[in-house]
Amino acid sequence: MIDQITHLLGYEFAQNAVIAGLLVAVVAGLVSRFVVARNMSFAVHALAELGFTGAAGFVLIGLSPVLGLLTGSLLTAVFIATLGQRIRERDAIVGVVMAFGLGLGVLFITLYTRYASEAFAILFGAITAVSRGDLLLLGAMAVIVIVGLGILYRPLTFASVDPVVAEARGVPVRLISIVFLLLLAAAVAEAVQVVGVLLILTLLITPGATAERLTAHPGRATLASVGVALLATLGGIGLALATTIPVSFFVTTIAFACYLGARFGPLSRGAR
Repeated sequence: MIDQITHLLGYEFAQNAVIAGLLVAVVAGLVSRFVVARNMSFAVHALAELGFTGAAGFVLIGLSPVLGLLTGSLLTAVFIATLGQRIRERDAIVGVVMAFGLGLGVLFITLYTRYASEAFAILFGAITAVSRGDLLLLGAMAVIVIVGLGILYRPLTFASVDPVVAEARGVPVRLISIVFLLLLAAAVAEAVQVVGVLLILTLLITPGATAERLTAHPGRATLASVGVALLATLGGIGLALATTIPVSFFVTTIAFACYLGARFGPLSRGAR
């Protein structure tokens, strides 16, 4: 198996897949930590599905589905951030926007007279089909998200732990929430390249949930989240290259195994 993987890594498509996986895993691991801390799992689901609507719309007018995915996710983030701040209100807004967006996506696919293979690939992931041009876009998105999180890290952590106290201490909680949602939208657009819309929760929730079970320290939890995302993504790509099984299956399986190990294993906070 190792010889087969080494052989395939000599091809450009495999090299592109590994580089894309590395970029996606780092971004997803960093963002996942805050997604779990801020109870935004439902929002991740909405951003991914409305991103698919954007991809379908861009395919319909002859533009890149990746750009459509990013556009759809960003517009959804703006709607959620503008219309809902409290958790209960935000979930209701997410449900309303997601329902409308999915209907719009079905319309776009129906109007497209040819087989929309690029749009459907976004549903399930197509990491082995990433081109050099896609890598440039993924790299630019990764830099934006990483730099943005670096700037926001301390106030975002404070606002995630106790938003009421943070606001009382002068932290611009609402502005931070809006910016984080925009960064989350970019992270969703990246992670979809690996696992697709239908499995997006794997990379943007499982690493953070796993890290939360290992440590309560914010810095160590962030590193643990990135580590889980890297293991699941790169391990999944390697196993997929050696078999005929899709990458998404291996990514989800490895991530789930990490979560079970963190929850019930000797390193879990509960066990200690």
